[in-house]
Amino acid sequence: MSRWNERDDVARGHEYDARWRALADAGESIHGEADLISTLLDGHAGASVLDAGCGTGRVGIELARRGFDVVGVDLDPGMLDTAKEKAPEVDWILGDLVDVELDREFDLIAMPGNVMIFVAPGTEGGVLSNLVRHLRPSAFLVAGFQLGSGKLSLSEYDMLAAASGLSLVNRWSTWDRVPFTTDEYAVSLHERRPDTLG
Repeated sequence: MSRWNERDDVARGHEYDARWRALADAGESIHGEADLISTLLDGHAGASVLDAGCGTGRVGIELARRGFDVVGVDLDPGMLDTAKEKAPEVDWILGDLVDVELDREFDLIAMPGNVMIFVAPGTEGGVLSNLVRHLRPSAFLVAGFQLGSGKLSLSEYDMLAAASGLSLVNRWSTWDRVPFTTDEYAVSLHERRPDTLG
């Protein structure tokens, strides 16, 4: 079972979305992830993005609004129901990232929202390997997650990524590309090696 599903102390669905609405209403930017992804894809409308661990669709919906071809996957039905209510035109899929089969490849796979520290313990490498199978050669996988004691370390993440056929391109402390100088949060950009078998 994923760490996310084990928790009963986290907001889900509309309650989860309320936090982001409050930030937006206060004038805060809530689309740093979409801004970075748009930059990585050079704003190329129609490029395909897998929002892996999409939750209620905040990132995926914004990317679809910007003209990207978005698919969202999550294993929490309540979160997906909220995403479907907000954007029924987007393809939302209930599935576990460790074994979901989408029968297509993407120009970029995004894992915002601490996805890698919420997957089931011991499945991190399997999640990355499965996602790489859905990534076009030389395309990007970008993930942001909290760091700290008891959480997935960057050295372990990089080792699992390399074993899955990914090469580190860049790393930042935030989705706004603040240079990486923190031990609290990291946004890591990896590229699928062209010789990786799908």
